[in-house]
Amino acid sequence: MAACSGLVVANIYYCQPLIVLIAKDFRIPESRAGRIAWLTQIGYACGLLLLVPLGDIMERRKQILGCMVAAMLSLALAAMSPSFGVLQIASFLIGASSISAQLILLLGAHLADDDKRGSVIGTIMAGVIVGILASRSISGTLGAIFGWREIYFMAAGICAVLVVLMRLRFPQSMPSFKGTYGQLMASLIYYIRTQPALRQASFRNFMSFAALSAFWVTMVLFLSSAPFHYSSATIGLFGLAGAASALASPLVGKRSDNKGSFMNIWIGLAMELISFAAFYFTGNGLFLLIVGIILVDVGHQTIQISNQTIIYSIMPEARNRFNTVFMTSTFIGGACGSAIGIGLWNIGHWPLFCIGGALMVLVNIIATGTVTLRSGYTAGSQTS
Repeated sequence: MAACSGLVVANIYYCQPLIVLIAKDFRIPESRAGRIAWLTQIGYACGLLLLVPLGDIMERRKQILGCMVAAMLSLALAAMSPSFGVLQIASFLIGASSISAQLILLLGAHLADDDKRGSVIGTIMAGVIVGILASRSISGTLGAIFGWREIYFMAAGICAVLVVLMRLRFPQSMPSFKGTYGQLMASLIYYIRTQPALRQASFRNFMSFAALSAFWVTMVLFLSSAPFHYSSATIGLFGLAGAASALASPLVGKRSDNKGSFMNIWIGLAMELISFAAFYFTGNGLFLLIVGIILVDVGHQTIQISNQTIIYSIMPEARNRFNTVFMTSTFIGGACGSAIGIGLWNIGHWPLFCIGGALMVLVNIIATGTVTLRSGYTAGSQTS
């Protein structure tokens, strides 16, 4: 499940190091080509909102396989795009159909024992992180050699293989919800209103992923301009600097099993804030940039795994719907962060972006601290 999740989630991130190549191919500014990054994330958010809840009313393996076939077709469309407009549509569809990574995570959480759920989530998330990191590095390197279209063809082929493997290896999992799709979607509003821990976790991840996504998109523009002038292949290699987050994920999951979720969240927020200070003082060297990449990636994964452990422990029968609220807000945050990062770059380049990213993290810190002080309890200790 960890391996499959990593290979699926890679679909969302292949595009980031390819922005420069796509801009050259369609003869458009790099800032305009950067739209595909946040369009993919918007598509993912829409898929999370509209499709993930179906896991509570339909057989889960069947849903995963259907989404995988749709992802394969969307990636093929992107590879054959005759214009940038078609590529934008394909990017949205790639995001919407790549929700299988979340469905697999939910299936793993559903199958796990209560006292091992954090560890299972951490293990699968480690696979997701490796997929994210590898996708950036591989797409940047191979894209520079073969071209950006070939990357999408490769991804479509991987999805075809995964469909066969998942059909053979994944167990069936029947839902418990007996209502209609309309009732299922209406229940999302009910849970948002009645579950404060879900609201808090969703907002924390919204802000955390906004800061992370803003960095990864804007970093491409930063490293491709003076004084670096790096190619897409070189830029893609910087994704490897975040490998520490893959190693940290299982450890964070175990700490969350031991009721350490709240402390993990504060540690993650502190790491994110320090990372943007490192980015601001990067200058013409790369040491602080690499340090910042490690901190911002590990910080976000620490926050996300802790939040997931909290919400998956509330109501097992509504786990898909809880994850819908949580991950939809997360990727809306990612899309907003990507758009904001590009906007700040266009206005004030790297220094203004770093200040804006730090402000995102500060808002998250203030909100988390305010809720804690007003409620008189730590995050995740109260669920209703």
